[in-house]
Amino acid sequence: MKHLIIGSGPAGVVAAETLRKADPAAEITLLCGEGEPPYSRMAIPYLLKGEITEAGTHLRKEADHYDRLRIQLVQARAQAIDAVRRIVDLGGGRSLPFDRLLIATGSRPSLETIPGMDLPGVHSCWTLEDARTILAKARPGTRIVQMGAGFVGCIIMEGLLSRGVDLTILVRSGYMVRRMMNPTASGLIRSWCEAKGVRILTHTQPRGIRGADGALQVDLADGRQLPADLYLSVVGVDPNLDFLAGSGLDMGHGIRVDAAMQSSIPGIYAAGDVAEATDCLTGKRQLNAIQPNAVEQGRIAALNMAGKPAQFRGSFVFNVLTTLGLVSSSFGEWQGVPGGESTEVLDEARYRYLNLQFDGDRLVGANCVGFADHVGAFRGLIEGRVRLGVWKQRLMQDPTQIMQAYLAAAHRVA
Repeated sequence: MKHLIIGSGPAGVVAAETLRKADPAAEITLLCGEGEPPYSRMAIPYLLKGEITEAGTHLRKEADHYDRLRIQLVQARAQAIDAVRRIVDLGGGRSLPFDRLLIATGSRPSLETIPGMDLPGVHSCWTLEDARTILAKARPGTRIVQMGAGFVGCIIMEGLLSRGVDLTILVRSGYMVRRMMNPTASGLIRSWCEAKGVRILTHTQPRGIRGADGALQVDLADGRQLPADLYLSVVGVDPNLDFLAGSGLDMGHGIRVDAAMQSSIPGIYAAGDVAEATDCLTGKRQLNAIQPNAVEQGRIAALNMAGKPAQFRGSFVFNVLTTLGLVSSSFGEWQGVPGGESTEVLDEARYRYLNLQFDGDRLVGANCVGFADHVGAFRGLIEGRVRLGVWKQRLMQDPTQIMQAYLAAAHRVA
């Protein structure tokens, strides 16, 4: 059996390892599209801070790990899939055959469509190569203008500031990390960042970038101009799907998969950022680009590829973010549900905030800032659809009792 995995991030690597354990005799090929050893993008902020070397970003640290497991690494990028002939085109006359295929190509940065994005000094922060460029140029006093304050934009701030740069963040919307935080939580994160020396301009976006005296000039829509030595574009990500044009796969925002992570074409599976799977709470199809989700989908897909039936129970939306040392998190339907109730508690001076969303006596979503110890409780109550009983009203009166509620309600103790 020839198993081919496109993508060498966490989903692809875990899938390859799971396949080897489940199918000792199979041929397993892992396609690496960046010319790098398999690595974790989530480790890049630690590389920027100097806490790890490049080797520390590698998903597996032993040099012979893939050789020992007889997993062949191929440094090439997929150009197209021929589902009828069961081959993946690598370009230049090269191709790879497969019996079972897993598409785990992850995401790519979304880039602004403004003049000057092709200038030297304009970069994203998504790959190891991006990190190398930033490390080479970011020194004390380097003027960096960063467009975007989403998840990636926030986690790289600490690495940048640790190098002594002069950092300005542009936020198109009115608040930071708007896809996981409500305005109150976002405001706390903004205040925290500004107290750490970051300049944040909301309702602001560039209309173009120009070269100026060996540096850059960022022209804002309101007429202001910002000098910069580096411009970082971190406005979001999109799933890597372009090479699938004409493949015949059923796609929406991503590759539509069933509970086995199989696509509309038998023998072709998808996992991670490109997989449009069902949400465990709502039952709706969606992309859920978080690493724990990708790893579990890769594992489930691999078991089914090896003929060992397994089902993905649905993705669970949650994010845990650390911004310059401040931990924030969101869970489930944090924006609330029609007819639901909510409660919150705010301590601005200590940068602490809890917002809970209920549907009947079930907790369905939460936003948290400054509460780093209750991730398991939130996930257990929401994902487990636990009925809170009397604890619903107790939490409405005091949301900070979340751990007591979890221990009591999850074990059916009133």
